[in-house]
Amino acid sequence: MSSAPASSEPHDAPAAGSSVPASRSIAERWKMEAAPVRARLLLRAFAWLFSLLALVVMATDVHGRGGAQDFSTYPEYNYCLGMSIIALLYATAQLLRDAHRLSSGRDLVAGRKAAAVLDFAGDQVVAYSLISGLSAAAPVTDYMRQAADNLFNDSAAAAISLAFFAFLAIGLSALISGYNLSLEALV
Repeated sequence: MSSAPASSEPHDAPAAGSSVPASRSIAERWKMEAAPVRARLLLRAFAWLFSLLALVVMATDVHGRGGAQDFSTYPEYNYCLGMSIIALLYATAQLLRDAHRLSSGRDLVAGRKAAAVLDFAGDQVVAYSLISGLSAAAPVTDYMRQAADNLFNDSAAAAISLAFFAFLAIGLSALISGYNLSLEALV
């Protein structure tokens, strides 16, 4: 004899002139919740690609027969290379984790809140590491380009640009991770 009481919340009421509730259906909510996941996965794939390209271009930036045109003689370039390697490893791990989560429905990290914190903190640390690496290498390249514009300097500039694109991808991923973390804080 007991029936569920009618909800007095305004979002459950039908929209004016319609018999459909104003709130979103479960399917619509699911599509909206999946959008950040897909966007973060795409951004991490771009970060992986740009980090790999930055690493390859910087590591192969050895032109001529002197120490002056070898990236390894400049600590700024070594630092940028190291940050690209870290970003590549992080993006690889996150892509594999996301692929596992999408295929099995389970995350490798126990607890949704812990996973959200790990995503946000990891994205922040890697993004700031990348920007520090490329900001260390950019002035050296600019200074050397003023003296001589050659293939060595162009390759270094290309690697720095690719590292910047990787930073943008991870930085945008950090925004999505921050959004997800804020949602977990509300639960």
